Amino acid sequence: MDILIKQGRIIDPANNFDGIADLLIQGEKISAVKSTLRPRSKVKVINAKGMWVVPGLIDLHCHLRDPGDPEEETIASGSASAAAGGFTSIACMANTKPPIDNPAMVKYVKDKAAAEAKINVFPIGAVTKGLLGAELTEMGRMIEEGARAFSDDGRPVTNSGMMRHALEYARQFGVVIISHCEDPALAEGGQMNEGYFSTILGLKGIPALAEEIMVSRDLMLAKEFKGHLHIAHVSTEKSVDLIRKAKDKGVKVTAETCPHYFTLTEEALLKYDTNAKVNPPLRSERDVKAILRGLADGTIDVIATDHAPHKLEKKKVEFQAAATGLVGFETALSLVVTELIDKKILTRKEAFAKMTVNPARILNLHKGAFKEGWDADVTIIDPLAEAVVDASQFLSKSKNTPFNGRKVKGQVAYTIVSGKIVYSNA
Repeated sequence: MDILIKQGRIIDPANNFDGIADLLIQGEKISAVKSTLRPRSKVKVINAKGMWVVPGLIDLHCHLRDPGDPEEETIASGSASAAAGGFTSIACMANTKPPIDNPAMVKYVKDKAAAEAKINVFPIGAVTKGLLGAELTEMGRMIEEGARAFSDDGRPVTNSGMMRHALEYARQFGVVIISHCEDPALAEGGQMNEGYFSTILGLKGIPALAEEIMVSRDLMLAKEFKGHLHIAHVSTEKSVDLIRKAKDKGVKVTAETCPHYFTLTEEALLKYDTNAKVNPPLRSERDVKAILRGLADGTIDVIATDHAPHKLEKKKVEFQAAATGLVGFETALSLVVTELIDKKILTRKEAFAKMTVNPARILNLHKGAFKEGWDADVTIIDPLAEAVVDASQFLSKSKNTPFNGRKVKGQVAYTIVSGKIVYSNA
């Protein structure tokens, strides 16, 4: 059935539009966006007055644990969780068990998603076989099966020669290398950000330099060998500065951060909350302010979730033994509304550009905009709806979030994928 979304605030950064209008979906495609459209017969009308209507949110960095850890997440449960968070497209990282490092594994994810997922799922292939950093994967054949980018996320590509070859090889196919920037020797054994709080808590620290050294190296490689570099989960002030300067010099680099890096500091660990143990670690207040500046001035292009589900048994242990990562699909949007839009760090168009058109362009997707004939992926948001985060209600199989109990604003009313309502909270 066709859908007519009436009198919502259409926020479409790709077309530089922010205003009240109607949006018509016919079948699976966007048909029209006009100031007023008359309902036709057999059209479902959604009254969106007072709501924001944005191109379907896109998350270019998440972990679905399939194959390997179905107790923590599956493509079915992860996509349901993402839909509840307003995401219509997600890109899943390759560090599964076994990793997505060959064409057959890419096909497995695509086929499983086609059968089970509520939303679009795009596999990210591994840069190196087995994530071991020793031999490049068959990128061309993996792209043919549906890989949209390449990353050894969870591990850095420590060999500079290998990273060079990855950038050069990916450049031939017009795809991006997503870098997990971490010097393992500096980060080894670390539990949190290195500094005053790691000292008083008696935990081994991970210096900011562990990230910044690899950011610097990868920027130099990208400058020299012209590949498209995307830097994942930026967390430090110096990383932001390095990326900003590289962009000014014409380096083809994009970057992302995650909601936890602009909302939380290392002080979230003062009670040894393992749900706030992430990689890279939560940083200092000064770093958080730098991340906010980087978002505001465009240095940071994308807001991603780095959704990393873990079962309770991996988190409810002593801090040093706990897994790193948090679930992010169902809190990302409200944190963006609460902490960035409402506090006027970003305008609506700036914020949603980082969750729609920017990730779409990086992944070479024909999504992230309201264009006639494009897939009808739409997220409708009630910007005034307030809620208290309740992890027990998450659709994700895992509940590991440091935001449980936090008051937030901005809730998903509808998530629409290819003209089909896949989530409704209206």
